[in-house]
Amino acid sequence: MLTDTHCHLDFEKFDADRQEALTRAWEAGLTRILIPGLDLRSSRRAVKLAESHPNLFAAIGVHPSESLTWDPQTIPALRELSINQKVVAIGEAGLDYYWEAAPRDHQQKVLREQLALAAELQLPVVIHLREKDDRQDGECARDLLQILEGWTGQLNADNNPLADHPGVLHSFSGTLQTAQKAMDMKFFIGVTGPVTYKNAVERQALIARLPMENVLIETDSPFLSPVPERGNRNEPAYVTFIADKIADIHSTTREQVAAITSSNAARLFCW
Repeated sequence: MLTDTHCHLDFEKFDADRQEALTRAWEAGLTRILIPGLDLRSSRRAVKLAESHPNLFAAIGVHPSESLTWDPQTIPALRELSINQKVVAIGEAGLDYYWEAAPRDHQQKVLREQLALAAELQLPVVIHLREKDDRQDGECARDLLQILEGWTGQLNADNNPLADHPGVLHSFSGTLQTAQKAMDMKFFIGVTGPVTYKNAVERQALIARLPMENVLIETDSPFLSPVPERGNRNEPAYVTFIADKIADIHSTTREQVAAITSSNAARLFCW
């Protein structure tokens, strides 16, 4: 019943053993994996990979750190890719004030254009949020929430069905206040491997406060490997360790966490 809602399975780090990693994932009990794009090229790779297996799906979009690749042809290209039935979301989009690989105003422009496309296509968004110096809170969260509040407000005004499942804040590392504002807009919160780290006390306390009905599990492979695989390449099968930690935090079982989070993913991505 497990689902990995964010895995960069198209990356070179999987070239040597991609099929073996997928076999390990299915053996671990995964039933769905979402592969997000970072730019047009990787979005096309994600779609092609999703076509190779019935349990693989794709998100298409431009990551904020790749937003300088955005040009007038990007939206038409994404719209054309979206025709493929394996495409279930727009993303990975958002804001990144850690690397600031593009000016903030340009990141915001690219995000708004992708949100408009998501509304048009009625596809949820996979949102990236990273603060300067990896702080829990700051200008990035404030700018992002302002943009998302305006967007979801328009979705509701337009009676767009997407208003009931607008997206997910991927690999969330912010504050409870930010999470609550996102959940008030009906966003899901993505939980990744760092929740398993011994020094992640604040993150674990935050996860304890999140209703399970708002939680998704993701590996963000090949990054953010959970304990006991920390230091090794991450892969979808390791979603089990994240599920176990969430179960421990919420005093429940892996099976219950798997059932709820997989149901959440199905509601979000309509797969």
